Amino acid sequence: MIGSRLKRAREALGLSLRELEAAIQGQVSAQAIGKYERDEMMPGSTILLAMARALQVSPEYLLSERQIQLAGVDFRKAPHAGAKEERAVEATVLDQVERYLELEELLPGVEQSWDAPDDHAFDIGSIEDAEQAADALRRLWELGVDPIPLMAELLEDKGVKVIALDLPENVSGSKAFVQRPHHHDVPVIVVNQGHNGERQRFTLAHELAHLVLRFSGLSDAEQEKAADRFAGAFLMAKDMVLRLLGPHRTSISLGELAELKKLFKVSIASLVVRCSQLGIISKVVYRRLWAQIKALGWNGQASREPWMLEPEVPQRMERLCLRAVAEGAISEARAAELLTISVRELDQRLMGQFA
Repeated sequence: MIGSRLKRAREALGLSLRELEAAIQGQVSAQAIGKYERDEMMPGSTILLAMARALQVSPEYLLSERQIQLAGVDFRKAPHAGAKEERAVEATVLDQVERYLELEELLPGVEQSWDAPDDHAFDIGSIEDAEQAADALRRLWELGVDPIPLMAELLEDKGVKVIALDLPENVSGSKAFVQRPHHHDVPVIVVNQGHNGERQRFTLAHELAHLVLRFSGLSDAEQEKAADRFAGAFLMAKDMVLRLLGPHRTSISLGELAELKKLFKVSIASLVVRCSQLGIISKVVYRRLWAQIKALGWNGQASREPWMLEPEVPQRMERLCLRAVAEGAISEARAAELLTISVRELDQRLMGQFA
C-alpha cells in the first residue's frame, strides 16, 4: 500500500491535500487522496503517475515496500518553526535517507555503522562535563588535537548521515534516527544549507553532542548549553588553543583571531567564547572583544567577517552513486533520480565537469 509514502512525499513539498488535488488538475478529489494516504483506497495507474509527477518522485518510490520511519527528531531553533515546516523537513529527510540506504545496499561492504560511545565520560551532570566528553570522543576517534578539516565528512565516515536542506533561516539543524525493521537505527544530522560554513560546522558538532551525550539532571536549556560547550571543545581542542594563544592573555586583537579562524574553521565569535571558557582572557577582555564583534555585525548569520567559509556539502552519497554507475550496479537514469538531478547533469559529473 502507498499511504505512508504518498503522505510523506506530499508533506516533503509542503502541499495540502487540496493543493495536491490542484497539482494533478483535479483528476481526483482531496478526499480521495486522503483515502489513498489512509490506505482505504488504491489509485489506478493513471492517477498514480499523475501524483508521482506532481510530487517529484517515481511511481516505484510510492510503491516501494521498504519500511522506515523517523524517530527522536530534535530541532534546534529560535523561535520554533511551525508544525507544517517540521513535517516537511521530516518527510524530506526520510526520502533522502532512503535513497542513501538504497545506494549502500547496491554496494555491499560500503555501509558505515554508527557505534555510539558507552564510556562514562559521556555521562553529563553539568555543563562543564561536556569539555571532558569532547576530549574523550577525540581520543576514541583518534583525532588528536588538530583542527577538523571537514566535519560533514568525518561524521559520515562514522556512520552518521548528514543532509543539507533548505530550512527556514531560524532553524540551524536537527538530529534524528531512521528506524528500519531488523536493522540498527541510522543517526541523521540535518543542517541548513543556506547557512555559512562556520555556522554549519558548529551545528554539526552541536547535534553530534546530542547523539553521544547522556544528560542527567540538566534542564533543556542546560542541555543546549552543554551541547554548545561540547561543540566548541570538539572543534577547538583545549591543548591546541592553549598552544597557539598561551594560557593567559591581557589582550587579543581581532586580527589575530581572524588568522586562527583559518586554522580552526570556526567563527571569530566562537573563538572569543572559547578563549573565555579556557580562562585565556578575563571577563573584561571578553566583553570588550564581544562589543567589537557586535559593532562589526560579526555575531549573526549575515556576518561578513574575514575569511568566510563556504557551506560544507556532504559528498559521500554522490560518490557512492557515481561508483554504482561506474560498476554497473545501477543505471544512469536511476542514479540521476537518486541524486535528484537530470541525466545530463549526471553525465557531466561522471566526466568530472562540475558547475
